Amino acid sequence: MKFSTIILVALVRLAVAMPAYDSLVGLSEREINEFVGRNGVAPIPNPPGPLPAYDNGLKLVNDPAHPFMTQQPNELRGPCPALNTLANHGYLPRSGVARPDQIVTAVMEGLNLGNDFAKFLTYQAFLMNGNPLTNLMSIGMKTNMTGQDPPKPALVGGLSQHGTFEGDTSMSRIDAFFGDGAAFNQTRFNDFLAFASKFGVNGTYDINAASEFRFERLQDSIATNPQLVFTSPRILSAYSEAVFPLVYFVDGRLNNRQLTQDAATSFFFDQRMPADFHRQPAPVSFEVIEPLTGKLFSDHPFVPGVNQGVNNYIEMPNTPAVSDFCGIYEDIALRVVPGQYPKPTGQLRDALMKNLGFLFGAVVFQHNCTQVFPYGK
Repeated sequence: MKFSTIILVALVRLAVAMPAYDSLVGLSEREINEFVGRNGVAPIPNPPGPLPAYDNGLKLVNDPAHPFMTQQPNELRGPCPALNTLANHGYLPRSGVARPDQIVTAVMEGLNLGNDFAKFLTYQAFLMNGNPLTNLMSIGMKTNMTGQDPPKPALVGGLSQHGTFEGDTSMSRIDAFFGDGAAFNQTRFNDFLAFASKFGVNGTYDINAASEFRFERLQDSIATNPQLVFTSPRILSAYSEAVFPLVYFVDGRLNNRQLTQDAATSFFFDQRMPADFHRQPAPVSFEVIEPLTGKLFSDHPFVPGVNQGVNNYIEMPNTPAVSDFCGIYEDIALRVVPGQYPKPTGQLRDALMKNLGFLFGAVVFQHNCTQVFPYGK
């Protein structure tokens, strides 16, 4: 299904409806409600369900309907090689600005992420980095293409916003203390390839290479970054990004959890699918990813924490562990989101509650979590 035309029309309408992108900081609740009354709030569609049974298996995805096109100067890309690649192939709007339901559809169609896992990753990122009033999120840097921001302290910073989806100890980006933490870093990626050569089968990036590189990245940041933060929610994306490549970037006809260095370079550096690339033969969800992240943790256990100066890692044992999906869900819902939206009212509150419901719906069946309500029922 094509979404690029829809999102471009939506952005044009937003530009007309919201001619000024002045901050809403300092406005009274009445003034905010008047703004919503004048401009409206974007409709929030329910997240898509799983792919139809006839279309959920092995499939050529680097196909004529999704040609690779180089990113243009006005198009946004960010810290996630998978989303960047999907945008460059038109599975996502090439602008780099999308609705969360479009992102869920794109990662299912392009890479065959399982539906619940796709929804969990998307809605936790959207709640921290998207605009609930316009229902848009940048996969890269902050942009006025997502419309006028809600009141501060909301960030609406896109996926490049440090400390949420993007964060320290990345495999292909530097820590934010040293520069742009969302931009591809060749030196860091060279390390990725070196660990594949040293620890992986036939020089591939496999589970053993992932385990050792994930551990090395944390140890390196502890030793060099005085402002390291490695806690929830970043730990989830950090461990996910370590195992994603050996699953979703491997051609589904092989499906051997061994990513070649050529394919890795295609996704990470070129941000394009290899020629004739086929996605995974079946939807890949929690039950596949969690044992892989669990192995990384069991090989090299750690306690979430922060650096207070170089080599001064302060453990924070009360922070949810990477294996505690329900704890991470509650941390996002009760701490992270209210930190940006402490007292929302009206349609902003309604939009947040609806998206929080989508997030809960993505974890309840697989993990039997208990729903929490930061803004009441």
